Amino acid sequence: MPADHPAHRLRLQLIGLLIVACGVLLAHFVQTAGGIRIQDVRFTGSNGTPMSGHLYVPPGATAKTPAPGVLAVHGYFNSREAQSGFAIEFARRGYVVLALDQTGHGYSAPPAFANAFGGIDGLKYLRSLDIVDKDNVGLEGHSMGGWTVVNAAAAMPDAYKALVLEGSSTGKPFAPEGSPQFPRNLALVFSRYDEFPGIMWQVPTAADVASSKKLQAVFGANGAIEPGRVYGSLEAGTARVLHTPAITHPMDHISPTAIGHSIDWFQRTLRGGTPRPANDQTWYWKETGTFVALIGLAVFVLGVFDGLLRLPAFASLRADVPAAGAAPRGPRWWGTLVFGALVPALTFLPLARLGGALLPASPWLPQLFTNEIAFWALCNAVIILAASRLTGSMGGPLLRQPLRTLGIAAATVAIAYALVATVQFIFNLDFRIWFIAFKPMSRWQATAFPVYLIVFAVFFTIALRSLHSALTPAVTSVGGQYLVSIAALAGGFVVFLVVQYGLMLATHHMLEFHMFDALRTIISINFVPLMSFVAVVSTFSYRRTGNHLPGALISAAFVAWYVVVGQATQAA
Repeated sequence: MPADHPAHRLRLQLIGLLIVACGVLLAHFVQTAGGIRIQDVRFTGSNGTPMSGHLYVPPGATAKTPAPGVLAVHGYFNSREAQSGFAIEFARRGYVVLALDQTGHGYSAPPAFANAFGGIDGLKYLRSLDIVDKDNVGLEGHSMGGWTVVNAAAAMPDAYKALVLEGSSTGKPFAPEGSPQFPRNLALVFSRYDEFPGIMWQVPTAADVASSKKLQAVFGANGAIEPGRVYGSLEAGTARVLHTPAITHPMDHISPTAIGHSIDWFQRTLRGGTPRPANDQTWYWKETGTFVALIGLAVFVLGVFDGLLRLPAFASLRADVPAAGAAPRGPRWWGTLVFGALVPALTFLPLARLGGALLPASPWLPQLFTNEIAFWALCNAVIILAASRLTGSMGGPLLRQPLRTLGIAAATVAIAYALVATVQFIFNLDFRIWFIAFKPMSRWQATAFPVYLIVFAVFFTIALRSLHSALTPAVTSVGGQYLVSIAALAGGFVVFLVVQYGLMLATHHMLEFHMFDALRTIISINFVPLMSFVAVVSTFSYRRTGNHLPGALISAAFVAWYVVVGQATQAA
């Protein structure tokens, strides 16, 4: 069969769609097992703020037989789907669960932090449902989501029975102070390698949390808190317990241990539901399904581009590329690879700090940490241009057939976006693993998208021209070209994260020079899979067109989409 036969043209698309279908169906049947229904709910909060959430309804919850309710809230830079592990397990135990989008996150309107993060509105909405037992409501929140539910508990002190904080705290900077009586029946899960012990509990490392004076005041204790021991009285609402699993702050989302502690606490403190052992968990199969779908989405994107390239409108973009190994590979090549991999990672923290200072959130640039990433990208584009000029390795023209290239890039991304939107509409699922996710944009995110798209288009046009003119032609195998691209784009961040978390494991400290550096380090975890995706897409398109620009524009669109969906919107 000829290489350009229609069956070959469709092969990658069909493989990608099959992988997506397998992943989506696995995730769907796991999260709806036992007759659980998941609804995309929208409601109006304080000051007319549009709010969003996923409502998990177990089959036994009716107006005649109301069930316990749980408000579950994600942390900073996340959305309702990040709490699906908790929500699935609570729903399996017969609880009605509202997984809330905080204000300025997901599909809840900006700005972030408004209306006490939206937690009070979420609790009011949950309690307004006739299927919820108003006398048996629990609150659970991760990180900033913990502050969200603590604010809700303070505003409505008689509206809940128990509260679980995952990697969070009471008190300053964003929550009411805790005491032996407030919050009611508190479980704290604070991981042994949590990145935020200072801001949460005013101790130098997470290993010191049991000795936190702030925490001891909440427990009513005179000395170090004993993990696992229940202090106070469940009947009086003054019970407290501390758990310290050996994980990091963002791993609370995907830890059976952390999720199990939440399950156990609500089964102790809420009446009703269907008790199950805390270690009887299935959520990770849903996570596996959405991860499989995410891989399928990447394959589908390659197939769509390849199929479009064979249409008459885009056929002129096809071109022969230099044979593998055509360019020399010596010390200069290795130096370019190491420089290209390490400089973006080494400059990330300082340039992000500077970008945050120079580009605060504003109506035109509404996401503070996206501004930091965009500033870092532009500065690295300048560094790459300067280095290319100094070494005489500028490569080919920056723009070749720009309009036709823009057309194929736009079509590729639009088709992929339609697939993601269709899956969410039908199954209430996004494409994710952990906090790494693609989902349709809210209208506020879509408004911000074009500005950030331009920035990332500039960065990738320059960076990928350098990659595919100076590095990939010297590699002798196709697989080697992909690996070199991944090493150049993601390798530096792998090294950076190994150093940071190696220090964390060894000393309970990572390199930090600013209060947000730990948060920026967590953000940089995203760069490894995202830049690996860029490496694969750009190498695939370069091998078919001999031009870096199609891959650059497709990558820019996906990265801008990914970042604006995954970040908080601070400016309305």
